[in-house]
Amino acid sequence: MTPTTPLAHPQPGSGSGPGAGAGPGRAGPAGPAAPPTHACVRCGRPVAIETALCEECNPLGLSQPASTQVHGIALGGVAAGVILLALVARLSISGVGPFEGQITNVQGLTDGLAVTLTVENTGSNAGQATCRVTDPAARFGGASAYILTPRIDAGATLAFDADVRQFGSVPLVLDVECAGP
Repeated sequence: MTPTTPLAHPQPGSGSGPGAGAGPGRAGPAGPAAPPTHACVRCGRPVAIETALCEECNPLGLSQPASTQVHGIALGGVAAGVILLALVARLSISGVGPFEGQITNVQGLTDGLAVTLTVENTGSNAGQATCRVTDPAARFGGASAYILTPRIDAGATLAFDADVRQFGSVPLVLDVECAGP
């Protein structure tokens, strides 16, 4: 018989002490929980939560980027994208208008008025204008109609007809103001 020395404090999972081993109806000892991980920012291997790069991607153990650096770069990218979109939008509409509009004819219809508008694009690029037709007799808060013009080339004048129903069917004097984007 071989003498054994009992442990003063059995260690979990050491195989000694009460509840050691797995038997029918008993679970084995729980091992230590795995530490939380995330993917290496360069290759995707699992790394500890407090590091950004794995040993293969950072063999010299250089200092890791701080979370504020990473979030700052992301925020900077979003800001640069918004500025770029604003610049592209501004360049796409530059040179369009101003537009000069006038009403050359008003005829009554059964359900409104047929208005002939003449609009000039005095800008350097082709574009569309939104014209607001109003009754000058109704000085404060009267009815108004908004008409989108067809595309007008730079320096060109275009006459077109539009039907409006906001002023009734009796011909009257109307004003127009046209504006570009």
